[in-house]
Parts: sequence; structure tokens; C-alpha cells
Amino acid sequence: MNDHVRDLVSVREATDRLLTAAAKLDNAATGEASRLPGWSRGHVLAHLARNADALVNVLAGRPMYVSAEARDGDIERDAPRPPAEQLADVRESAERFQEAAAAVTDWSRTVELRNGVTDSASRLPFRRLIEVELHHVDLNIGYELEDLPADFTRREISFLADRFAGHAAVPRILITSTDGGQWSTGRTDGEPVSVIGPAPALLGWLAGRREGGGLECDGGLLPVLPAL
Repeated sequence: MNDHVRDLVSVREATDRLLTAAAKLDNAATGEASRLPGWSRGHVLAHLARNADALVNVLAGRPMYVSAEARDGDIERDAPRPPAEQLADVRESAERFQEAAAAVTDWSRTVELRNGVTDSASRLPFRRLIEVELHHVDLNIGYELEDLPADFTRREISFLADRFAGHAAVPRILITSTDGGQWSTGRTDGEPVSVIGPAPALLGWLAGRREGGGLECDGGLLPVLPAL
């Protein structure tokens, strides 16, 4: 059950944690590589700011981005900025998102995101929370998957399991967390492959942040998942 009010509070708290941690970055550190291939920390911060504005567009019924090229171009343009400018942009765009969300009167309506993906408006705050939490980890500044709130980790595993459900390239998988919780994903045919491990490791594998260390798979090698 989506709770947009609770999620908006969580988004604000997660954004504050990220901004506090990133405030220690200097010019050199901002330009260093993040954990995302080809992206510096500046790219990650620029993406976070532009994603907040893109979700404002979605809430207003506009296209999320003008185009994929415009999205990528904006990130490349903004990535080299000094840390103070980067953080101000993340903070101010986050406030614009919160203000736009406060004006929503119908959270049950269907909204369109990128590439024709649709979702309930009520899940947009959680989608924003995913961006903030996972990209905080991607910044490689001391915040790890194990530091994520346990409730967020469980919900994101469920979200990703739903995303891969029915995907022709993903075998039938039964996911079991040793911290509690079980999910199924992939195709509905065939014998299921069992993947077991701690929730942070499961999330890292499903989200493409880790290769699967700490996980056990009864099929030997972990299934290869499509890129998100």
C-alpha cells in the first residue's frame, strides 16, 4: 500500500542526509569517479537535481523530460559545477518537488514517466526516495547499502522483483532474505532458481550495484539481470 505522505517525509530526511554528507566534498572530490560507470560524483548530483525537476513535470502532467538527449545533455552540462552550486541545486530542486507534491489533489491518478512507463501518482514519492537513497550510495562517500533504512531496503527489493516479474530474459527466481521476507520474480514457467542472502546484498544484486557477493544460489551462478 502506497503512503505518499510517509514517503514524502522519508524523501526529505534522505535528502538531508545526502546533503550533509556531500557537504564535505571539495572541487577535486566532486570531479572524482562515482560508483556508476562513466559518471563522476558531479554527474550523480546533477542527475539528482534534474530528476527532482523531472518529477515536478510528471506531477504537472508534462513529459518527464523533453527528450532522452536533453536529459543526458543537462546532466553533462551540470556535472562540472563547483560543490556549493551542485548542493544548492539539489536542495532547491528537492524543495520544488516537495512543493509540487503538496499541491497534488488526486494521488490515485495514473501518471507517465520515461519510455512510456506508467504508475500511480501515489508511488512517485517512493520513486524519488529510491533515487536519493541509491544515488547516495553511488556517490561513494561512506554511505553503503547496509546503511539504508531496513524498511526502504525491503520495499525496494519488492519494487525490483515486481519490475522483473514476467520478463522473458529473467528465469523464474525465488528470492529469500535471511533478514526476513520472500519474493518471486522473472518468468512463471520452469523450476525456480533460489537466491538467498542478507537484504542489502539482495538489493545490491537486483539494483545492479553489486555482483552478488554474500548470496547463495542453488543454480550455481546468479542469474544475469537486465540493466535497469
